[in-house]
Amino acid sequence: MSYQYVNHRWDDAAAAPLDPVARLVYRSNLLGSDQRITNTGGGNTSAKLTETDPLTGEKTEVLWVKGSGGDLRTSKKENFSSLYQAKLIAMQALYARRDDKGYKSPAEDDMVGMYAHTTFNLNPRPSSIDTPLHSFIDGKHVDHMHPNAVIAIAASRRCEELTKEIFRGEMAYVPWMRPGFELGLAMQQINRAQPDIKAIMMGQHGFISWDDDDKKCYELTLSFIERAAGYIEQKYQAKGGDARAFGGQKYQTLDKEPRRAALAAVLPWLRGQVSAHKRFVGTIQDDERILRFVNSHDAPRLAALGTSCPDHFLRTKIKPLYVDWNPQAEDAAALQGKLTAGLEQYRQDYAVYYQARKHANSPAMRDPNPTVVLIPGLGMIAWGKDKSESRVTAEFYNCAVEVMRGAEAIDEYIALPQQEAFDIEYWLLEEAKLQRMPAEKELARQVHVVIGAGSGIGREVAHRLAKEGAHIVSVDFNADAASATAREITDKYGQGIGVAGSDISGCGPAIGLRANVTDRASVRAMLDQVALAYGGFDSISVTAGTFIPPDTTGHIPDDKWAFTFGVNVTGSYIVADEAFKTWQEQGLKGALVLTTSANAVVSKKGSLAYDASKAAANHLVRELAIEMSPLVRVNGVAPATVVQGSSMFPRERVISSLAKYKIPYTQDEATESLTTKLAQFYADRTLTKSPITPADQAEAYFLCVSQRLSKTTGQIITVDGGLHEAFMR
Repeated sequence: MSYQYVNHRWDDAAAAPLDPVARLVYRSNLLGSDQRITNTGGGNTSAKLTETDPLTGEKTEVLWVKGSGGDLRTSKKENFSSLYQAKLIAMQALYARRDDKGYKSPAEDDMVGMYAHTTFNLNPRPSSIDTPLHSFIDGKHVDHMHPNAVIAIAASRRCEELTKEIFRGEMAYVPWMRPGFELGLAMQQINRAQPDIKAIMMGQHGFISWDDDDKKCYELTLSFIERAAGYIEQKYQAKGGDARAFGGQKYQTLDKEPRRAALAAVLPWLRGQVSAHKRFVGTIQDDERILRFVNSHDAPRLAALGTSCPDHFLRTKIKPLYVDWNPQAEDAAALQGKLTAGLEQYRQDYAVYYQARKHANSPAMRDPNPTVVLIPGLGMIAWGKDKSESRVTAEFYNCAVEVMRGAEAIDEYIALPQQEAFDIEYWLLEEAKLQRMPAEKELARQVHVVIGAGSGIGREVAHRLAKEGAHIVSVDFNADAASATAREITDKYGQGIGVAGSDISGCGPAIGLRANVTDRASVRAMLDQVALAYGGFDSISVTAGTFIPPDTTGHIPDDKWAFTFGVNVTGSYIVADEAFKTWQEQGLKGALVLTTSANAVVSKKGSLAYDASKAAANHLVRELAIEMSPLVRVNGVAPATVVQGSSMFPRERVISSLAKYKIPYTQDEATESLTTKLAQFYADRTLTKSPITPADQAEAYFLCVSQRLSKTTGQIITVDGGLHEAFMR
């Protein structure tokens, strides 16, 4: 079969040497790698394999099935549960007895807890609620996928008729049922009544397919998706294609530059509005497909219906917030006004939805703010607890849009009934899963801008804050250095990276940007980029600085004096002044940390411009603390000389200092050796006698931006090893 809408990636040579479980992982990774087949974290696969019982030594049938959590694209063997198939089948009698007592929903939930009793070989991976779907089907290999094309059929009013028409009797149909034991039994009944059928359409959900051969199962899955997508595209083009999609275009898209400018202007304010309960990180999407939807006549109607597939609305909530704003006739003030009204109405609607649908034992109402906001002319803004979650939320609503497009092309889109949606969203098992999740890190949900992060103290600060869960904006005058630090953090903590000059909306946990702190326009452009990347920011640490020694006569030229003050004082002021505008728009408390120096209070020969500028920076901290209170705490970190790892101490300066202090060295000595000598010389002048490192400084910055010093502002924290000359006087 030739494929146009999915990719056939099975490689016999790659699969041949794999053991049966490894072949299941291989098949799963292939399916999960194509979002046209299933979405991130969605779907599951299984294989019924013959294993040796570790107690009896006898051969037994074991169901290997993707466990709870994880993603098919990246799943490994440890992501699969292994369960005795015979024990799973025996649980049907237990379910029937409990169901006879008249409490089906509790019986469903009870069964999930019983799966642990069927575990093979002490496998610790928790079982998925979809386990019965795989166990109760006769096929040795089973795929349960969530492709947009098939869900479009599943979410159509005439789903059952369309299933017969499109698949010509090769796929059965089961109406919507919440995943679990009851659905597994319904599929088993269909499987027994129609033994030649190898697939079932799951109303408003997805589909499941199976075969006794793993490669044939993979190809069967692809073939059903291919046929569904082909049918939809034929109908879609017959109805006018993109020109008539979603009832045709109502609004015009703003050009890219004004569109991004409008988003950068509104995002920090919007982030503040949706972060009233907990802070959120944003992802924008303004590509052609999402703009085709938000600009259309039917977008308000379809958005109000909400999503259909349970996997979708667990991320996107019952529905998005659609703002009916005309980008050609209304200004930014009108947009903010409509967003304000829309958010208030959304919260009220969500509260009504919760009160009308809740049960006596339902968990407390969750955050009533939307996770998806749709704006004509601009696109979509998705929110999540971190960048990864907001990107997945955006991905899922894109899937929902494609489902709507397909369903409207072939029939009429319908959403999941609200009670069913509520029972999924507030399912006690889902709540238990949320409660089992590890506590969030100290700086989770926050975005921290580190200026000067390309090297030295700034680079160390970026890594220190990232360790505590912060998203990092690595900023430096050197764009390559900024991106290098961001890449280090991204390689360690997550996927995706935004670099200077690229489209950064899809970045990961860190992004590298260039900025010149002495140029207000450059600083503003950088902060706007941060808004586009994450929706806003929470703290800024300015570690950028410069030291220019006097010339050979001991004189400091006027331009060098001005440059020193421009970077060390005026630059910090410009950053604070521009950032404060954004902090005020967000309305979320923040922190600003400036870098001063022990030299600010210790007079010494040979660093007049530097020392005077740092003294000014000390007082700038105090003045800004007053000006920016109570919204922003402003503190300073005053290092003593940090030689090791500092960009301010290139080899030439190290040698100059060694000569100045008459410390023995040789011209051919390694730079590391020279640096160590100078660092120890400075350390010996302190009370602790230990060289000061960038990591020592980073700890102080972390304290200042965290809540550990939440009542401290206008202070200078010294990290100088104990310089008694710098003691308060």
